[in-house]
Amino acid sequence: MRLEGKVAVITGAGSGMGRAMANLFAAEGAKVVAAEWNQTTLDEVVAEVKAAGGEITGVQGDVSKKEDCKKIVDTATGTYGTLDVLCNNAGVMDNFAGAAHYSDDVLARVMSINTYGPLYLTNLALPVMIAKGSGSIVNTASVAGEHGGAAGVAYTMSKHACVGLTKNTAWYYGKSGVRCNSIIAGGVKTNIMSSVDPSIIDPDGGQQAGVYAGIIPAFLEALDIANLALFLASDDSKMINGANIPADAGWTAA
Repeated sequence: MRLEGKVAVITGAGSGMGRAMANLFAAEGAKVVAAEWNQTTLDEVVAEVKAAGGEITGVQGDVSKKEDCKKIVDTATGTYGTLDVLCNNAGVMDNFAGAAHYSDDVLARVMSINTYGPLYLTNLALPVMIAKGSGSIVNTASVAGEHGGAAGVAYTMSKHACVGLTKNTAWYYGKSGVRCNSIIAGGVKTNIMSSVDPSIIDPDGGQQAGVYAGIIPAFLEALDIANLALFLASDDSKMINGANIPADAGWTAA
């Protein structure tokens, strides 16, 4: 049991990678706080984990709102008394538009969820972790956090910012016992494209991103990302801090 007795907050826990993390972490002994904006899928993952004998508490919230992020962290500390692991996994895609054609609405939505949400939650989790002298923060980044061809300008900016948040947090708080690492996720079979209105996809940007997508060696399963998150959350990775680790089937090796 690699997370026995640990309390783990997982955002975007209702589907895809977050749902896989919730089930896996609970199976490894964690007390999971599953955060999700969609009440239906949140109820589903809570029922799944409980049916398998795991311990989980669901909390509905929108990570783009700091008051909801506070509710998420307060649920963890209020229910289980502490917080050991934070997985900033919730995210949305943009509409593939480049800088010449980006939409203010899309930019605001993507940045608020993909960038500000992880920052808010990290800000709220750090005092708890620093006080106890330990903690692991795992950010779900993307190949778009290190390369420019995977998505539009909004998503690419948001994931580059996620990588920066990871490195800065690791450097500033490593001496306090808090680690922060990110997963550079490649093409993963999830429902993230459901966060995009097909009618607003930029045709030129979509075509350009498609060129980059055309060299994907293989698509990963959500569990592949969850397994890496488990490693980074656990004491098995106790000397890994500030790393941005690709899980992309070799996509970024091209």
